[in-house]
Amino acid sequence: MTYPAFFCSGIKTTMNKNTIEQINDDFKQAMKSGDKVKLETLRSLRAALKDREIALRGEGKELSDEEILATLTSAAKKRRESIDEYTKAGRPERADEESNELKIIQEYLPAQLSTEEIESKVRAAIEQTGASSMKDMGKVMSSVMPELKGRADGKEVQNIVKKLLGG
Repeated sequence: MTYPAFFCSGIKTTMNKNTIEQINDDFKQAMKSGDKVKLETLRSLRAALKDREIALRGEGKELSDEEILATLTSAAKKRRESIDEYTKAGRPERADEESNELKIIQEYLPAQLSTEEIESKVRAAIEQTGASSMKDMGKVMSSVMPELKGRADGKEVQNIVKKLLGG
């Protein structure tokens, strides 16, 4: 079911209306309260979603739940990578800023699975695919990632698969 253009920037989507409305409501609240970090973070999220919608419009498609999730996940991943880079470069103040933005983005993502839950799902995928060595890593990853999409970081899943396959 497609909702009418209820997003302030005109994004049409099939995603849970409450999630999009929550982003808009939080954006308005951040404007009113003067929360600059939240305002800028939500502004960048809205811009990324609008860019994605425009790209899809050229293909004759609308923004789907999966596209929104992928956009939000990508934004979170960029923040994680920036935190790592700033930490390595000895810039803790910038790493803290990125960390604050990441916390805001995570409010709109599905709850992340714990390491134990990921490991359990990876073990099930290993049994299902009959994987026994690192050569089978691709099979395991392609089996488990659709189930974990948006709920677990791909690097963490990859590291767990390597550990369980003896790599």
